[in-house]
Amino acid sequence: MSQRKIGVTELVLRDGHQSLLATRMALEDMVDACEDIDNAGYWSVECWGGATYDACIRYLNEDPWERLRTFRKLMPNSRLQMLLRGQNLLGYRHYQDEVVDRFVKKSAENGMDVFRVFDALNDPRNLEQAMKSVHDAKEINPNVHAQGTICYTISPVHTVEGYVKVAGQLLDMGADSICLKDMAALLQPKPAYDIVRGIKETYGEDTMISVHCHSTTGVTFISLQKAIEAGADVVDTSISSLSLGPGHNPTESLVAALEGTEYTTDLDMSRLIKIRDHFKKIRPKYKQFESATLVDTDIFQSQIPGGMLSNMESQLKAQGAADRIGEVMTEVAKVKAVAGYPPLVTPSSQIVGTQAVFNVLFGPYKRLTAEFADLMLGYYGQSLGERDPKVVEIAEKQFNKKPITVRPADLLPPEWDNLVEEASKLEGFDGSEEDVLTYAMFPNVAPTFLANRYEGPKSVAMTEAQLEAAKNSKSNSISGPITYKVTMGAVEHSVKVEPA
Repeated sequence: MSQRKIGVTELVLRDGHQSLLATRMALEDMVDACEDIDNAGYWSVECWGGATYDACIRYLNEDPWERLRTFRKLMPNSRLQMLLRGQNLLGYRHYQDEVVDRFVKKSAENGMDVFRVFDALNDPRNLEQAMKSVHDAKEINPNVHAQGTICYTISPVHTVEGYVKVAGQLLDMGADSICLKDMAALLQPKPAYDIVRGIKETYGEDTMISVHCHSTTGVTFISLQKAIEAGADVVDTSISSLSLGPGHNPTESLVAALEGTEYTTDLDMSRLIKIRDHFKKIRPKYKQFESATLVDTDIFQSQIPGGMLSNMESQLKAQGAADRIGEVMTEVAKVKAVAGYPPLVTPSSQIVGTQAVFNVLFGPYKRLTAEFADLMLGYYGQSLGERDPKVVEIAEKQFNKKPITVRPADLLPPEWDNLVEEASKLEGFDGSEEDVLTYAMFPNVAPTFLANRYEGPKSVAMTEAQLEAAKNSKSNSISGPITYKVTMGAVEHSVKVEPA
């Protein structure tokens, strides 16, 4: 039987630990797995972007550019892949076009191959510059691949036909492939099949499609299989020892599920077992950051990704209102509708979630965040649905700003020279364009990182000694009642104490 090869993108070095361990995994805990990852036969290896850049400088005292260069050196046979937020790059605001161009080209120069470019609102205008920059970067790195991304969500205005149309817009921008990205595990089997099949039938069977989905709701492994049946060329998975929950479907499970079918991954299972065993050993070191979620089918109603939920919980705890999380989850759906049904992915998920918290604490739209006002006024781009005109008016009055309909980045003045000047004044600045870009992405965090970078990486994982102490503490824990003899004066008492 002739088998069609299904490519696999391995996520363990980026979204795998981002989803399960709060992005805290240090580079030192990844390097020993790189040789096996490099030779396992993956289509690509996702290892950068998303929250990893932020976590490197905020928590780990790691230079994210050095992390990228290390991966490039250790995995010479692999396509390295990153997640790029379009005009937002890796930050939380829109950047002027020159900054976008410099960031993409510097990433390619340092070894990045596949750029998965997305916009939180699926606004094509916010993808144009990044996609153009990726294509231009092929002069620097001939292996560069531009992957145009559709963020999947469920709403009254989102349809299979609409997603197929977005794919066409991305292809018109020169996308080398299309990614259907499901960040909240909402992608059920039928729409997975229908969207992939619709893109193939509309734009040609040779249109390359990747499918990315989390596993939180428990249904998306079937969705991956249906997407494959519909013609998907590549699917995303994470090695089993760092999978499931709000993470991703297991790599080895996909290999096993396709055995005896007309599809094959051609992955080297002996290598996969070594990768699995490596991260099985590493995972306990980050137990304090681990997500407690296993399966959460409530997401089909709330549509709240795991990271967004934990963020809202922390905001409520800070206000002494942790018991109101149920109200906030209900409010999220209302805020999403008011904002025109944006997909809930960074940064729109944080913006909608925080406004929902504000609405519960202070009353509906009595107090808007600056970011939510900008979302309502068009400064993040255009949502597919219509925004509530009453809330748009409230945003205008509270922030004295007018709504816009142009591409938001068109309003930004040139900023590169200013960024260079500001970064050059920071302690520890090494004069590189990479340092300027680090400052541009996270201006509040970069000064501390640059000043302390010389101290080297600082892992937040438990040490071997701490792991051993925790194991011994558990093995020495009291499992039954203990009887003590207590003498008070001349009288001896027998006291039995049972563990709580």
